[in-house]
This record gives sequence, structure tokens and C-alpha cells, in this order.
Amino acid sequence: MGSIAQKMTRAWRHATSSASEARRAFPDTTLTAIAEAIDAGERTHRGEVRLIVEKALPFDAAWDGITNRQRALALFADYGVWDTEDNCGVLIYVNLAEHKIDIVADRGIDRKIDTATWQAVCRTMTAGFKGGHFHDATLAAVAQVNELLHRHFPASGERTNELPDRPIML
Repeated sequence: MGSIAQKMTRAWRHATSSASEARRAFPDTTLTAIAEAIDAGERTHRGEVRLIVEKALPFDAAWDGITNRQRALALFADYGVWDTEDNCGVLIYVNLAEHKIDIVADRGIDRKIDTATWQAVCRTMTAGFKGGHFHDATLAAVAQVNELLHRHFPASGERTNELPDRPIML
């Protein structure tokens, strides 16, 4: 990352992000609606979808210049999204302090869905977030992910839900 001033500005933004702001953006009713959308989508495909919303990076990560992508990859590993039977886990990571979204797809999915497609899903969220429409934008993005997974990995009978559907708030 750049200068000390840039590091300080970024670290300060993360340090001063509040849990109450995150709860206003993602209240319990929104988290429940997202979990229900993930569950409904997973009934139509073989993928496993996780949503992690982080109010801010830990101070040392922000100071050290950890990118949104690096953080998403770490959480993908930490929460076992990579560890699904069909290698078809998808993490949608939201960094509220920086208003950034990243999607990490397991290798089974990554072979069939390109980066540009995932970036379009991220743009759905960032465009909605700019207007304060966290609920609707997130549900629209989850619907897009479910549609992509249904198209490329349709359900093939009964399956076990390998990952919890409720979003994680960090």
C-alpha cells in the first residue's frame, strides 16, 4: 500500500466502523431473508453459498494493506467454503468499511463461471449499496448466484446442506 498517511486513513476508517452501522445495513429481518433465499436456491443446484458481511477489517489487516480479495480468500478457507463434496462452494464477501464485495468460487465452479460474470454480480450489490438498498441488492445478488449455479450445477436429487445458510456478521 502507499504512504503512511494512506495507511493511517484506511486503518482509521476500519477502526471507526461501528457494529451498529452494520446492523442497520443488515438487520435480522434482512439476514433471515438472505438465509431463506440461499436455502431456496440451494434446492435447485448443487452449490453451497455463504455470505459473510464484515463491518471492517481487523486494524492490523487494514494497516498491513490486506486487500479485499485476500481477506475473502482467507475467510473462504477459515469457514470451510472450499470443503464441499462437489467443490462447489461460493463465498460472497462484503466489506462494509470499504463498500467492496468479492466473490470466491471453489475450483469446481471456477472452471465454468468466469471472473467477469462474478464481477457483474458484485456490481449489482455495490450499485444497490450506494443507494442504501442493502436488503434488495443482496437478495438480487444471491438470486444471480443461485441462477448461475442452477444453470451450471443443477440439482440431481436429494442432497445434504453442507454449509449453514444464515449469513455471518463479523
